[in-house]
Amino acid sequence: MDIVYPDYENSIAGVANSILKWWDITPKGPTLPLLDRYLKTDYKNVVVLLLDGAGGSVLEEHLDGRGFLRSQFAGTYSSTFPPTTVAATTSIDSGLLPCRHGWLGWDCYYPRINRCVTVFHNRDTLTGEIVAEESVAWTYCGYEAISDQIRAAGGEAYVVSPFAEPRPRSFDGCCALIKAYCKSPGRKYVYAYWNEPDMTMHKLGRHSVEAQITLAALEKQVEALARELRDTLLVVTADHGMVDTLTAALPDYPVLWRALVRAPTIEPRALNLFVREEAREEFEEAFHDFFGDKFLLLTKTQVLETGLFGRGEEHPDFRAMLGDFLAVATGDLSLFPSREKAARFVGVHAGLTREEMTIPLIVADRR
Repeated sequence: MDIVYPDYENSIAGVANSILKWWDITPKGPTLPLLDRYLKTDYKNVVVLLLDGAGGSVLEEHLDGRGFLRSQFAGTYSSTFPPTTVAATTSIDSGLLPCRHGWLGWDCYYPRINRCVTVFHNRDTLTGEIVAEESVAWTYCGYEAISDQIRAAGGEAYVVSPFAEPRPRSFDGCCALIKAYCKSPGRKYVYAYWNEPDMTMHKLGRHSVEAQITLAALEKQVEALARELRDTLLVVTADHGMVDTLTAALPDYPVLWRALVRAPTIEPRALNLFVREEAREEFEEAFHDFFGDKFLLLTKTQVLETGLFGRGEEHPDFRAMLGDFLAVATGDLSLFPSREKAARFVGVHAGLTREEMTIPLIVADRR
């Protein structure tokens, strides 16, 4: 597998910053040049539709190059590190890099409450218990979405997602909302998110027939949507790609599991590891012995020096959220905190491979 590091000069955060620039709002960071050239036209509507997990190589594998999506292909660009939904969708929603917004992965360590929390579910990473009534992530890592910034500047902006009101329950429902918003008067931005093909690929694998069927159905629905849009720039993209890997449970390696201070966080292919001080040397040696051909084991200092999560302004808690080591997958193995969780997944992401990091920009000009 080819190792690819995030390119924050051409990343998913740049999509948000290009949209802000289009609205004459000061961007939070670099824009995406690939998108900027399309935004020179003054459209009534700009729609960004994110299909979870639909990385560049996933589309190349499952869709015909003459079909609607691949025939509108404008190029590829970079996800965040880690290439995962929590980090990447927060970046496209805010224009911020992970080091600045603090939404680092599926599970995060929050130093102010000394808890490891599954971000979207607000539950303890290991026990599954509800941690607080309010969202821990929003409490400690809140940010201003670009849709809110556009509204504050007097513009119109809408979010369409199964996790945002009115919570469409199908992709058809998602497309219906997009059409309704675009037909209403006024210049506007619409950000839409759908959780496929990610869900199918996690369960059945990136290379599965079901993944191909899911993508083919999505393509037909997106094409039908595009036909009904007018004076609209429709941008289709993804948050990350996907790979099928072997899985293992970290507790099955007692010398490693016993050395941990708390549960691993972030992702099974980007493990944030807090290790007892007296055990760090033994831990590092043992991890290399077990997984040295599948993972890069970076110290906290190395993580910061390489700028994996981005450079520049940081969230006040960012450095305290990082453990002593970060184990980053570069091969065909993912490490889970339990056998039960390891057994649930075929397709995974969050590592440093080209298949996970590279995402497509698909542009349909519906003038």
